[in-house]
Amino acid sequence: MSITPSHYNTIKENSVYGRYVVNEQILDFLSRNEDRHQVKTIGSSVQGRPIKSLQMGAGPIKVLMWSQMHGNESTTTKAVLDLVNFLNEGTSVAESILKHCTLLIIPMLNPDGASVYTRVNANQVDLNRDAQERTQPESVVLRGVFDAFQPDYCLNLHDQRTIFNVGLTDKPATVSFLAPAHDPERSISKTRGVSMQLVVAMNQLLQKMIPGQVGRYDDAFNANCIGDSFQMLNVPTILFESGHYPGDYERERTREYIFYALLKVLEVISENNIDAYPQQAYFDIPENGKLFYDILIKNAQVLGEKWGDGEAIGILYVETLKGNTLEFVPSLAKSGKLDGCFGHKTYDCLNEAEREELRQQSFYQLIKA
Repeated sequence: MSITPSHYNTIKENSVYGRYVVNEQILDFLSRNEDRHQVKTIGSSVQGRPIKSLQMGAGPIKVLMWSQMHGNESTTTKAVLDLVNFLNEGTSVAESILKHCTLLIIPMLNPDGASVYTRVNANQVDLNRDAQERTQPESVVLRGVFDAFQPDYCLNLHDQRTIFNVGLTDKPATVSFLAPAHDPERSISKTRGVSMQLVVAMNQLLQKMIPGQVGRYDDAFNANCIGDSFQMLNVPTILFESGHYPGDYERERTREYIFYALLKVLEVISENNIDAYPQQAYFDIPENGKLFYDILIKNAQVLGEKWGDGEAIGILYVETLKGNTLEFVPSLAKSGKLDGCFGHKTYDCLNEAEREELRQQSFYQLIKA
């Protein structure tokens, strides 16, 4: 790896933290980079908020990346700002990337959704289902940038829910990747194959840091999804999904791993070293499962006759914006025989100490008989 965790802490952009990241923070960051890089207003959101891009590097290989297409998916946005700080440092790795690549970065595509912490834009449209019709101004902006820039590679940056695990294991999918399909048969075109090789490169690095915590996202084809549509246009595209790291609901640890992945993929691209990573190894990455609850309560029958013998209770947090603060509000998601499921926090009601701890939790009112 070309950067150590201690070095990462020196380039981490401390003006953004946690899950609620809004356009004002991005505009401030970009303004501090205007003297060094090309910062442009590339369009406006439904509610008139500016959408800006930052272009850096002068190389022939063009890489386009965009984040916060979904307003409540901010982890990759934070990692992108960290990446810019690293590339500004002038290390040999940074200079090599900027010599061989031109990067065009859209840190926040959906500022209206970010402001109210929702997936959709102000017209209640999921921009990642608007790739073909492009009914929304934000969709038009992204496609306009794509057409004008004519990238050689695309990085589509997202977050995923805490429900995802890796395969059938009890490991959370802290980072997931996808080489999107370009047709309903999910065949492997030349460009999709390149996407797979780049995923393999990032997976090899991350396995040294978070072994068993990298998943492969569902590759069902949907031409209305941005990644699929760009793959259809024969541009290698990679979907990044930032997931849960144990205890890290603010996704600051995940942010760091996304940064390492971004740096790795740019290193491989800039060094023209893609063929060092076997395409077939992509399929060795386990597919994501959906077996996690934020809180799993086992043997709930001990709490009273409301619950059947051997039943469990699964609780998920609802991410709720109150003022400018994001709160994680517990909600009862499912109960019954939840065999094979896992909890980021687990209570077994057969254990007296765990049962007593459970009674002290605010969500106990949701489950008591």
